[in-house]
Amino acid sequence: MDLLLVRHGQSEAYLEGTSFPLASGHGDPPLSELGRRQAQRVGDRLATAGIDAIYVTTLQRTVQTAAPLAGRLQLTPRVEAGLREVFLGEWEGGLYRQLVAENHPIAQRMFAEERWDVIPGAESLVAFDGRVRAAIRRLAADHPGQRVAAFTHGGVIGQVLAMASDSRPFAFNTADNASISRLIITADRWWVRSFNDTAHLQDQ
Repeated sequence: MDLLLVRHGQSEAYLEGTSFPLASGHGDPPLSELGRRQAQRVGDRLATAGIDAIYVTTLQRTVQTAAPLAGRLQLTPRVEAGLREVFLGEWEGGLYRQLVAENHPIAQRMFAEERWDVIPGAESLVAFDGRVRAAIRRLAADHPGQRVAAFTHGGVIGQVLAMASDSRPFAFNTADNASISRLIITADRWWVRSFNDTAHLQDQ
């Protein structure tokens, strides 16, 4: 399988003290105005890329980012819940953004140890790895020899590329909004072809 991992476009800003809506416990903000423009750019970029299937997660920012491409290709996106973002425990609903920006001591420790579950109640790296790996395997089993666009999240993209390259856990946790990363998935190996391609966003 030729897998294109597309990070969702920019989502709405977090306002201190006002939690995002939650979907199964995960913060679920919609795209911002810029994010909607980024979604159009992704659609333009991939419209002629030979996409056979489109996947989204249970969170609306991926659905909204995939919509322009799905409309152009007349493909109905499929939901793969295993590719939803890492669960951030007590920092869900947007609080993560605020506390990372404030360089909170727990955030410092999280980055130093490269573990999400330093955050109280957050998903462990082992659990996150397991569900993301299983999701990619499901896609590969369903789409042998095909090109698939999976609209997902920064943490997921980072995890997939870390697994494929056998790198540090957080080595690829820097994917930009609406960026494209590409992997080739075979029966016995995952090959990284590109990371954080933003050529379609350069003049946004």
